[in-house]
Amino acid sequence: MEKYKKSLPLILVLILAAALRFWGLGINPPALNWDEAAWGYNAYSLGQTGRDEFGRFLPLNYLESFGDFKPPVYAYLTILPVKIFGLNEFAVRFPSAFFGVLTVLLTYFLVKEMFPSTSLTLPLIASFLLAISPWHIMLSRAAFEANVATFFIIAGIFCFLRAINQDGRFLPLAALSFALSLQTFNTARVVTPLLVFGLVVAFRQRLWQKRNWLLVSVILGLLLLLPALRFYLTPQAKLRFKEVNIFTEASVVETANQEMTNDNWVWWSRIIHNRRWGYLRLFLRHYFDHFNPYFLFFKGDGNPKFSTQDVGEFYLWELPFLVAGILILIKKKPGYWWLVPFWLLVGIIPAATARETPHALRIETTLPTWQILTALGVVEFWNFLDKQKRFIGYGLLVACWGLVTMSVVYFQHGYWRHYPVEYSGEWQYGYKPVIDYLKSVENKYDQIWFTDNLGRPYIYFLFYLKYSPKSFWQKAQVERDPFGFVHVRGFDKYHFFGAEGPRTVEGALYVDAPTRVPDHASRIKTFNLLNDSEILVVYERVTQQND
Repeated sequence: MEKYKKSLPLILVLILAAALRFWGLGINPPALNWDEAAWGYNAYSLGQTGRDEFGRFLPLNYLESFGDFKPPVYAYLTILPVKIFGLNEFAVRFPSAFFGVLTVLLTYFLVKEMFPSTSLTLPLIASFLLAISPWHIMLSRAAFEANVATFFIIAGIFCFLRAINQDGRFLPLAALSFALSLQTFNTARVVTPLLVFGLVVAFRQRLWQKRNWLLVSVILGLLLLLPALRFYLTPQAKLRFKEVNIFTEASVVETANQEMTNDNWVWWSRIIHNRRWGYLRLFLRHYFDHFNPYFLFFKGDGNPKFSTQDVGEFYLWELPFLVAGILILIKKKPGYWWLVPFWLLVGIIPAATARETPHALRIETTLPTWQILTALGVVEFWNFLDKQKRFIGYGLLVACWGLVTMSVVYFQHGYWRHYPVEYSGEWQYGYKPVIDYLKSVENKYDQIWFTDNLGRPYIYFLFYLKYSPKSFWQKAQVERDPFGFVHVRGFDKYHFFGAEGPRTVEGALYVDAPTRVPDHASRIKTFNLLNDSEILVVYERVTQQND
C-alpha cells in the first residue's frame, strides 16, 4: 500500500500526459501532412506485402518515399496500429503519441539515475514539466519521427547510466536504443554518436570493468546498423542535408569575394575574409538562434506545425526556474551534472547547420534537458516555500499552481479552438474531403486530373483510397529526377499536374486551386479550409472547343 502511494503522483502525471497526447488525436492536427500520409501508407504496404510503397522488400536502410530517403523505423512501428485501427489519422499518429507518453515516464527514471542522491521530487517535477510541455505535446500529436528518436536517445542514456551504476546487462539495451535512434530520425545520426562518444570518454574506466557486456553491446549495435552503414555513405543519404544546409549558401562566398576585391586581394584579406569564417559566423548565429527568448517563451517555432504561434516552446513562468536551475546545476554540481549541458549543447549542432532556425523539430533531441534544469529551479523554490511561515508558503504555492493551471488551459484552449481554424492550410487540409467526394463520383469519369498545388497529392490518394500496393507498383507513372527526388505523375485513372496545367480529356474531372480554374469551366463543388477560405475546386471542361 505504501509503495502504491509513492507511485500515485507518477501515475497521475502519466494519465495527464496520455490525455494531452491521445485525446482527439485523429482530428487535431486537423489533417495529415504529406510525411504522415507517407508513413501511414508505407506501414499499410509493409503490413500487407512486406514491401514499401515502391516495392522494396523489407527495407532496413531507408524508405525512398518522395526522395527523402527516410529512416524506416517509424513506418515499422506504425504497422501494428494500422492493422488494429485501420489506415487512418489516429493509427498513423499513435506511435508518436505512445512514445511521447513513454518519454514522460522514462524521464522520471532517467533523472533518478542521473542524480542518484536526490529526492523523488526532482524526477517527478521533470516528468510533470515534460507532460505539460507545449513543445512536446505538439510534436507528440503528429507523426513526427523525431519524437520517437528522442525516446530512443533518452532510453539509451538511461540504460547506459543504469549499466554503469548497477547492472552491466543494460549496456546491450543502450546499444539497441542508440542504434534505433539512428534509424528513426536524420538528426540523431549526428547527435547520438556525439552523445555516445561523450559517455564512453567520461565513463571509460567503469566501462572497462564491464568489458564483456561492452563487447556484446558493440557487436549488437554494429549488427543492427549493418544494413544502413553502406547507405550512410551514398549521395542519397546526404540528399536531405544538401537540401537544407547553410554551407551551400552562395551569399557567403559572394560577400567574401567582394570584401577581398575591395582590399585588392592582398594576402591578409584572403585570411580575414575567407569564406570559412563566413560559414562559421553563420553557423554560430543559427546555433544561438535556438536560445532566443522569443522562440523559447513567447511565440515558439515560426512553423505552425510545431507551435500554436501564441505560446512559446515553454510557458513564460518557466523562465525564472530555468535560469535558477542553470545556476544551481553549476553551483552544486549534483550527480552527473555535466551530462545535462553537454546533451543540450550537442543536440543543437545539427539544427545550426540548417537554413531555417530556430527549429523546434530538429532540436527535440535536447529534451528533457530543459525540463531537468527547470525542475532544479522548481525544487529549490519548493524548498524555499517549505521554510516560510505556513500562511505565506501555502499562499505562494496556491498562486503558483493557479498560474501553471491557467497556462496549460490557455494553451489547450488555443490549440483546440483557434489553432485548427487558423492553420488548417498548413496541414494540407482539403485532401481528405475532396478524395472522399471523388470516390463517390469516380465511376462517372474516365480520368481524374488533380493539382499538385497542395503538394504530393498521390500519397493522399493511396492513403484515403487504401489503394492496393501491388496495383500501384503496376500502374504508377514514376519519375526520378537527377537530384534524387521522386515524382508520381499518376496511377490508374488519377493524374497529377503542376504549373503546366492538366491535359484536356473528354470525360475527365478536374480539381485545381480556385485561382487556376478556367473561366469557361463548369464548377461542380468547392472545398474550403476550416477558416472558410477556398482551397480546391472540382470542375468539368464545358467543351473542347472552348479550351
